[in-house]
Amino acid sequence: MSRATPLPSRLAGRSIRIVRPRDAADIYSNPSGEFQRLVEAELLVKVARGYYAIPPRGAARQGEWRPTPEAVALGIAIVDYGREHVSLCGVSAARLLGALPRAIAAGVVSVPARRPGLRTTVGLVEFWHRDPADVDVHKARTDLATGWSTTPPQTLLDLADRPGLGNVDPGTFSEVIWHLAQSVDWKEVHRISEIGKRRAAYSRALWVCAGIAGGAAPPPHRGRTVSTKGLRSWSDADPAPYGIADD
Repeated sequence: MSRATPLPSRLAGRSIRIVRPRDAADIYSNPSGEFQRLVEAELLVKVARGYYAIPPRGAARQGEWRPTPEAVALGIAIVDYGREHVSLCGVSAARLLGALPRAIAAGVVSVPARRPGLRTTVGLVEFWHRDPADVDVHKARTDLATGWSTTPPQTLLDLADRPGLGNVDPGTFSEVIWHLAQSVDWKEVHRISEIGKRRAAYSRALWVCAGIAGGAAPPPHRGRTVSTKGLRSWSDADPAPYGIADD
């Protein structure tokens, strides 16, 4: 046992601070029962059925610590699929990038399997099924795990591709895309959209950010008409030149 906490050393010293009862099967004969005892002692925090968070030292005893939705989403994804196969994305990535300053009761994470959303104590965690090799990521640190999160260009494209994923209204998505647009390399956004066959998302993002991207952005692919998906252009640009139907 760790001298600093009644948690066994193998739990207290975990780098991934989300733990499942089955992770302690070689420590306890009745992991679920012992985890309940640790929750009552404020040494673990239950975040969802079958998932518990190990709080920072001292925080749980005062009962004041609450993990962020981004931390819970990333931690759950890592323990279930492995660090190298998952990444925060969408509004969760935008939160880490500072493009969405206010907290939201949702987390979004890319995973290599289809999975329904999971209700947690900090909001709904939504899982986006896609191949990890198709996602541009960089290192991300949360209070429960260090892992991966999508880069600014990938995040912008993801938001335009799946607006509404993450308990945020389309108007807010438009605002977040606009904030990201001021710092991204639009040639990189275009490159990612071509590799991932996300041309509709690129057209939508370019229309939302008309007046910001300017001549630096490669033109949208002219193909079938693209829906706005509830997004809006921050410069009230005509959607027609972008191949978008104003719905």
